[in-house]
Amino acid sequence: MINIQSDSRKIKKGDIFVALKCEVNDGHKYIDKAIENGASKIIAEHGDYSVDTLIVDDTRKFINKYLEENYNKYLDEMTIIGITGTNGKTTTAYLIYQALNKLGIKSAYIGTIGFYIDKKECDLPNTSVDICDTYNLLMEAYHRKCKVVVLEVSSHALANNRLCTLKFDFGIFTNLTQDHLDFHKTMENYALAKQKLFRMLKPNGKAIVNIDDSYSNYYLLKENNNITYGREGKYSFKNYEQTIKETSFDLLLNNNTYKIKTKLIGTYNIYNLMATITTLNNMNIKIEDIINVIPELTAPPGRMDTIDYNHNKIIIDYAHTPDAIYNILNSVKTTGKKYVIFGCTGERDRLKRPIMGRLVSEMSDYMIITDDDPHNEDEQEIVNDILKGNDFKNYEICLDRKEAIKRGMKLLKENDILFILGKGHEEYIVGKTRIKHNDKEEVLKIINS
Repeated sequence: MINIQSDSRKIKKGDIFVALKCEVNDGHKYIDKAIENGASKIIAEHGDYSVDTLIVDDTRKFINKYLEENYNKYLDEMTIIGITGTNGKTTTAYLIYQALNKLGIKSAYIGTIGFYIDKKECDLPNTSVDICDTYNLLMEAYHRKCKVVVLEVSSHALANNRLCTLKFDFGIFTNLTQDHLDFHKTMENYALAKQKLFRMLKPNGKAIVNIDDSYSNYYLLKENNNITYGREGKYSFKNYEQTIKETSFDLLLNNNTYKIKTKLIGTYNIYNLMATITTLNNMNIKIEDIINVIPELTAPPGRMDTIDYNHNKIIIDYAHTPDAIYNILNSVKTTGKKYVIFGCTGERDRLKRPIMGRLVSEMSDYMIITDDDPHNEDEQEIVNDILKGNDFKNYEICLDRKEAIKRGMKLLKENDILFILGKGHEEYIVGKTRIKHNDKEEVLKIINS
């Protein structure tokens, strides 16, 4: 553990507490609590306290310098991989983490689904946690002899310079589609926030970029060693085939063609695998060893989780953007009907809500609109936004997510598919309260009852 914290609740006796100002809070409000918990020193921008205190002009600049000077020498001994993009971050990061461990290279993962080393160690509150928490996780990985750490890197963390002290051996760009415009306001701002990762590479670092994405030029910086993947990249693919159980495609590299088979379904997962293959190969892992390990890789929790139910299938996925919803509904074929349970997050990008409603209506036979992290926003207002400007009729509203799942399962007849989208592995949030919930567990409860 590092000996400096920005969260008063995590202070242990003798720790230093730094009062950081962030987007939604001010650490100065928690100094007394940090002292009560045992802080031996306070770093603040103002005030007079009962323990040793250092007043600085900018606590964020102080913590950045402190962490760099005290811990980056250890982090430099590991390979640090950062992954950014709207969709595919979690799956790509988890695939790389799995593959490295299966190939005998001890690795850690930090991101949306938690902190993993040999197994899941803990949940995390956000895709990218604050800088002190990040360093704590990285140092734990270091002390547990990890050679590689794979991090998901969010646009919010980059825009607010929460990770600016880190230097990456690899930066990976998956794709950019509409999301988080409540925060970034424009797609260009969103793209430029993610671009920061590619200005944080080590001198010998490599940028792994999806060349097929329309925003790829933002990430192909002249000063970087750029390596592309996609249909036309240095690492390219063709001849894609899919069944309900597996996907196969040809990998083209250096005038050679390799047949790839995977349990993962959908074109979007080919892109996730292509990013994985490209990164691993540029870590000097032989392409033959990579190909041999791919059939063993599985999707992360809450991504394309599939349950068989009375000659039907139930698919649980985190898809919560228009692009992600299109990809998953387009990738899974059935001779029966497609039913979808979904909602939209409260206090977030309202512009994507009617787009998502129209997409689901057009690509499914019937949809149930339900809750998905309303936060402090009125649930009915979220529904109104989903319906705004649309005249579809193939829907009903059931705001209780558990009841919506029961309703959706009752609709299934023969060879039908029920998609439960938006939450994946996550609990959901009403106000500031996290409500214990897991879509997969709810489905299994209903089946077992």
